[in-house]
Amino acid sequence: MDKLDWNQLKAFLETAETGSLSAAARKLGLTQPTLSRQVAAIEQRMGVTLFERVGKAMALTPTGLDLLEHARAMGAAAQALGVAASGRSQAVGGVVSVSASDAVASYLLPPLVRRLREQEPGISIEVIPSNAFSDLLRREADIAIRHAKPEQPELIARLIRDASACFYASEDWVRTHGHPRSAEEAAALPFVGSDRSGQYLGYLRQHGLPLTEANFSCYADHTVAHWALVRQGMGIGAMMDEIAQATPGIVRVLDDVPPVIFPIWLVTHRELRTARRIRVVFEALAQGLQEGCTP
Repeated sequence: MDKLDWNQLKAFLETAETGSLSAAARKLGLTQPTLSRQVAAIEQRMGVTLFERVGKAMALTPTGLDLLEHARAMGAAAQALGVAASGRSQAVGGVVSVSASDAVASYLLPPLVRRLREQEPGISIEVIPSNAFSDLLRREADIAIRHAKPEQPELIARLIRDASACFYASEDWVRTHGHPRSAEEAAALPFVGSDRSGQYLGYLRQHGLPLTEANFSCYADHTVAHWALVRQGMGIGAMMDEIAQATPGIVRVLDDVPPVIFPIWLVTHRELRTARRIRVVFEALAQGLQEGCTP
């Protein structure tokens, strides 16, 4: 068998991981026909059938399953090589990707990115808004802003500070409903929900608010959309204090309810921390987040 083509191997890995040609193509930034040709090429080169079509899905054959772990090991080695090579780069230039929750990415990161661009015009920042943890080991981002400490030993993290979130409503809403201050008053008031599974409701109850599903006037599981509904007077919602305080037309309510305290961690891969451009961005973000830079 000839030497494997790395692009073909990536096509096999991503198709196996996602179970779909279209999903794998999107992840690799390819067209579906191109990815399909790469999968067919690696099957022809190896002389085996790796996938079977099951409707629109791609299911691994027994042979594909046997070879998957070997392919994963090769993929992990290639990623580790890329991380190590990036870590040796001392150029203060290029693109650095930063992932954060949609609220932090939308409200806190833009002024920090502008400041960093003024200081280091050779560096471009890719902002990745995601409420799921980016996999830094697979280079889904170079740096992540998280609200939980990572457990992987390959990652290094710095606790920037503790942040707080309280409950807010629009000025129009307060004029209509009054200014509730206690948890007991919340029982008869409309809130903006986060999900319909009951998870957010359960969290609010644990925080001392005697609510039911009937309290929710609407739902949005992304924080930016959630906050937009609060600003439109749809109900009470929680928001990080520095974001809320910089939002015109917003009033803190339920003042007697304790704030939610949560950490802000800055995380990167241990190898990437040695790359000069990563260090520059990491330190700039650490300083800006420590200062509590508001929109």
